[in-house]
Parts: sequence; structure tokens; C-alpha cells
Amino acid sequence: MRSSRTRALRARAGLAWAATLPLVAGALALGAPAADAAGHDGGRHAFQGTKPAWATQQADQGATAGSTDVTARVYLAGRDAKGLAAYARAVSDPHSASYGKYLSPDQVKARYGATQDQITKVTDWLKTSGLKITGTGSRYLTVKGDASAAERAFATDLHNYRKDGHTYHAPSATASAPGALSDAVLTVTGLDNAPRLARHHSTELPPPSNVYRNAGPFSSYYGSKTDKHLPSAYGAKASYAVKGYTGKELRAAYGAKKWTGKGVTVAITDAYASPTIAADAQKYASRNGDPRYRRGQLSQVLPKDYSHIEDCGAAGWYGEETLDVEALHAVAPDSDVVYVGAASCNDDDLLDSLGKIVDGHLADIVSNSWGDIEANETPDVAAAYDQLFQQGAVQGIGFYFSSGDNGDEVANTGTKQVDTPANSAWVTAVGGTALAVGKNGTYQWETGWGTQKAVLSKDGSDWTGFPGEFNGGAGGGTSKTIAQPFYQRGVVPDGLAKANGGGAMRTVPDIAAVADPNTGFLVGQTQTLPGGKLGYDEYRIGGTSLAAPVIAGVQALAQQARHGVPIGFANPGIYQRYGTPAYHDVTDHPLGAGRDLAVIRVDYVNGIDGAKGTTTTLRSLGKDSSLHAGVGYDDVTGVGSPGADYVSSYRP
Repeated sequence: MRSSRTRALRARAGLAWAATLPLVAGALALGAPAADAAGHDGGRHAFQGTKPAWATQQADQGATAGSTDVTARVYLAGRDAKGLAAYARAVSDPHSASYGKYLSPDQVKARYGATQDQITKVTDWLKTSGLKITGTGSRYLTVKGDASAAERAFATDLHNYRKDGHTYHAPSATASAPGALSDAVLTVTGLDNAPRLARHHSTELPPPSNVYRNAGPFSSYYGSKTDKHLPSAYGAKASYAVKGYTGKELRAAYGAKKWTGKGVTVAITDAYASPTIAADAQKYASRNGDPRYRRGQLSQVLPKDYSHIEDCGAAGWYGEETLDVEALHAVAPDSDVVYVGAASCNDDDLLDSLGKIVDGHLADIVSNSWGDIEANETPDVAAAYDQLFQQGAVQGIGFYFSSGDNGDEVANTGTKQVDTPANSAWVTAVGGTALAVGKNGTYQWETGWGTQKAVLSKDGSDWTGFPGEFNGGAGGGTSKTIAQPFYQRGVVPDGLAKANGGGAMRTVPDIAAVADPNTGFLVGQTQTLPGGKLGYDEYRIGGTSLAAPVIAGVQALAQQARHGVPIGFANPGIYQRYGTPAYHDVTDHPLGAGRDLAVIRVDYVNGIDGAKGTTTTLRSLGKDSSLHAGVGYDDVTGVGSPGADYVSSYRP
């Protein structure tokens, strides 16, 4: 989502601090005991990151009124946080004796969950401070109270700070818990009330309230239709974009063969829920050659109520769910699909959705097409996410996150950075490609997804400003906060891992699939048609929101090839296959050095029909901001995209 979540999805990236266990991304960093303005003495257990970076002296507007309402979550560390991280690594590493020896949710709770004694002590501490327990989960307590009570509990003063033209309260110093609770409390979130809303990673996603249509002409397959009257680009006539690939092309491109995902359940998380998803998915399948959904094959787990509807742009998430469900079914048509919708695009609600999957083991594979920029990430929320990811790993659950749609994020934020939670050491970050599928479903090539856009001149003689400005691309790069996990050692070049100076850091992505909207996927959705009536329509779409469910679908095929044995946290196995025929080694110049590629698009000016005319543009491929897809591992496509031998490589 990026935006940012309540704590907002921003995310999470798990901080990996332990040198001996580089995967311990979410480990809580203990600060030095500190006396605080609220009058507490030393011996406290500090929660790193609870004072946000924007809470500066220059932005300080003074103390928050003691009567101000505060709602926070206190996350429980459980009885063996270090052991959880260690076992999550061991059970995921093909070289470990514990590989694949997964635990059930009940076993995880018994071995790593919070004890009743811990819960009682934490509850007593919070209540004694004047806070009220208003909700409980398997890994947190929700508390409410006034600012004075929060200050007493967490040994910090709350101040008001100016941020982005608004005033929010936040801790003036790092929050903490009594030292006696150091083994019981993981972190606290919500002491600052600045919104951080996750965003979905779909490119050119229309709101369902207004129909969106692609104008023609189209190529029926990559390269099938050109126009000799249009100006050349890169020494040749570029072909028109395809109308949108479907399951037939994607399955052929990524080596599906006979595998269908039978016996495997995949979960999808997004915010909210499309009211027409069942009908849309069934209609799309029947129109585009996918098998019909069996009774109960597509199910939803939804909250009782929704919140932050306007802030999160709830209607825009309907199309996200539709894309995720239809793309997943197109690749793995026999997999069961469970959609777990969040009550909003805020962190707490997204964490709850992920928690439902882990606690109920609703699926072995989880596709997530949302995130935020790393600059919005705070260690407190990252710790909460990573605890969930680790618990999933020991149960054999793998999480797949889209890497973002803004390349290195410079054009979007002014700062080179990666997205979260794709930067977490405990998830599989999915990057994006531009895909060329030829006649009869023949895989031709892929480039890293990165687009430059140039408009046809008024006289039709050239492409204005060729090759044009950056117009979107797969997220990737080097984390500034997450240490390099063990599975990337020896694969990720030091030039990338150490790009920020200092030690080797987590590099994104891990693997990739089609994401470029100019070589994208055909999706079908109920929208408002011209005249105001609701109706089903189809359009081409892209973004790493497409790549994530495609990879999740491929992983379902691979799990079927393993006779249903869960793959779990996939990264150690993904990197183990590096340099083998399991992957297409995607580069920016698949046809040879110096041979650039482009497609031509014709779009309706009003997005619906030709009433206001059309615009013709050249979309250059393989130009992802400062990121480059080269031979071997790269920061656009990771180890590459699944090749013809990828799925079969998982056979025992």
C-alpha cells in the first residue's frame, strides 16, 4: 500500500540487527536506560523508533494537553522471541536439519506465544498507569486513555508537532516499559497519531465508479501489429501494445505446463472488499479461457466494519482485489483463493488481516500488493510485522509483497529508497518486468519494467522529447535500515548490497514477473458505464500489484509439484536456484547490447471513448529510473523471472 498505514503500512521492514542471525529483522533494539521527562528513573526497556523522525525540535509546538485521547497497541514479545527468529530461519533454509519441519498454530502459541503470566503483568502495568484495555489479540493489547496516562505508562512526554501542514502528537523521547517487562513487551505503536496509509501497487487502476477502457489498435500478440506511417524509434517501427495478456500467455511464459495449483490454498490481503468480486471473477474466467470457479473455491474473510474509507480511497481497492484474484486464478486455476480484507489501509488493520491468516493457517502462500516508502517506516511497526512473518515462516507460510511502482522513488519522493514491507528480510519481494509473448504463447523475452513516455507530435513526424520522461517502473534498490540476510550473501553484488556505504544491506527485489502496464494483464470488473448504469468491462492493467499474485500463483504450482508440501518462507530456496535454468535472466537489452525496445499506445483522452479524441505515445521499455536489469542478480528483477524449469525444480 504505500502510503502509509496507521502506523501504516509503511511498513514494516524488519530490521535485522543480529550479526549471528541476520534474518532477525524484527528484533527489538534495546536502547540505553534513560530517565525521561515524565519523571521515570532508569532501568527502562526502550522501544526503538517510537519517537518518529519528524518529531524534531524545530517542529515542536509544545506539550500535548493531558486530556487528549490516545489509543495504542502494546505488542507482546512472547516467551522466546529470539528462538522464534532462529527457528524461522532454520525451518526455511534447505541446508538446515530443521528444514520443512513446520509447526502448527497451536504449537507456535505453546512454544513462542505470550504466557498468561506475561499478559497479567503487562495488563497490571497498563491499568496501574491509568490506561484501559479495550481489545486483545493473540499478540497485542489495545489500550485507550488520556495523554497523561500514556506518558506515565511509557515514560515519555507527548508533544504536538507540525508535519505536512498539520499538527500531530508524538513522543518527545523514545517510549519504554519497565525493565521487569523486557521479556514480555515487544513494542508499542500508536503513540503518534500522524496518518500513514498504505497504497496499492496497481498502475493505471481506475476507480470502479467510472469505467476505464483502452483504445486500439492493439497487437494480438507481442509485435504482431505495426503502423508504417508512425515515426520509428530505436531504428525500427515499434509495435502496438497488446490488449492485455491472459492466463494462457502467463502460464506459457512461466513454465506452468501441467501444474494447476490443485490442493494449494493462496491468501490475498488488501483493504476493503469489492462487492462484485464473485460475479466479476466468474465472468472473467468464462470470457478468457480460465476454468470456472468451483463452489467455495473463492472465499472471503472480512471485518465487521470498515474505517478511514475516504482517507484510503476505499473504492480504488476494489479494482486491486479484482486484479489479484483474477491474475492468481489465471496462473493457478485449481488453487483455492481466500481473500482477507482489512478494515482500512492502516497498519493496525493490515496487521490484523495478516494475523488472521497466520493464527488460523488459512493458506500457505500469501499475496500482498501494497506497501509504503522506507522513509515512512518505523522500527516499532516493523517489529510487529516481522513477528508475524516469523510466526508464519515456522508454520510453513510464505509472504509475497510487491516491490512498488516508482522505481528508485526519486521521481516520487525526491529520495532514493526502497519500499516496505518488501524490504523486510522475512518476505519475498516481487519486482516487475515487461513481457513479450509471441504467437501461440511463445515466450520471447522480458526486460526490467521501467518506462519512458514520449507523445506523438502534432504533425505526426516524431516523438516529442524522445525518449521522454520516466513514467513508472518496478521498485527496487538497497535498504538503508535492514542488514543483508544470509540468503543474499554470495548472490547480490557488493556494488548493490553496499550501495549506501558501510556494510551489506537487504537488496530488493528477490524475484520478478510481468508488471509493465504496456505489456500487462487483461482484467474484468464491474464499473459505472457511460449513461450511469453498472456493467462489466475489461481493461489492461499493470504494476507490481500484478507481479505479486502472478508469483504467488507460480508458487502454488511449485507447491503442487512438491506433492503439496508447503514451500514456506521461499527466499532461501529462491536464491538456492540462482544461476540455474529455473530462471529467465532478465536484462534491459534482451535482444543485445544497444538494442532498445518500445511499444506504441493509443489512449482515449477521457479514458472511456473517442468523444474527446485519442493520444498516441511511445513507451520505451527497460528504463527504470536509476535502476538497471543486468546479467545476474539486479535491483529490478532480483534473480530473474520463473523459467520453464522453475516449477519442476521443486519436485522431490
